[in-house]
Amino acid sequence: MLLYNVTLIIEDAAAERWLQWMQEIHIPEVMATEMFVSSRLLKVVDSPNEGVTYCAQYVAESMENYLNYQDNFAPALQSDLNAQFENQFVAFRTLMEYVS
Repeated sequence: MLLYNVTLIIEDAAAERWLQWMQEIHIPEVMATEMFVSSRLLKVVDSPNEGVTYCAQYVAESMENYLNYQDNFAPALQSDLNAQFENQFVAFRTLMEYVS
């Protein structure tokens, strides 16, 4: 099992609109790819950064599913994010493997 984590820092002025977009559009679209078995969205409460920091987490059953997502779905979904919130966020992505 793998955990794909997307940490995103969004400007305060766009945070509410981004959160609604994530919950109503983006996360359902990611899950509709069927490459992940679950998702969760978390808000970082002690972030030292300006803006609001969130982590969107997706669980993949295999590296094959994750790579399929990256090759066939991620570019379009990330493009949508950039179009909706251009110059209002920074994001970084991490892939982790469950140990125990």
